[in-house]
Amino acid sequence: MKFNDKLEGDVVILDLTGKIMGGEETTLFHGKIHEYISQNKKNILVDLKKVDWMNSVGLGMLISALTTVKNSGGRLVLANITKIESILTITRLISVFEHFDSREEALKSFAK
Repeated sequence: MKFNDKLEGDVVILDLTGKIMGGEETTLFHGKIHEYISQNKKNILVDLKKVDWMNSVGLGMLISALTTVKNSGGRLVLANITKIESILTITRLISVFEHFDSREEALKSFAK
């Protein structure tokens, strides 16, 4: 997995790419989440458009990120979950994560 981050208005966008299977990238991902929270940037959009595959460690990474953001009073949403929708459905996590079909829809949700 690789990821890029950028700030669009007051929303942090994390673009994930590749296979999410844990490892060093997971640690870096969590570090980046904590970094933004410490800067009081608590609206986080995780775009999964370029994710090919995810295992249980990847799911754990997303759950941990969601918990961290919620505990800080923020909001984390997912966009473009098409390729991992089945694993979210099977694990019943689809109802835990707020998710949108596109990045644009997810960004609009922060404006409300």
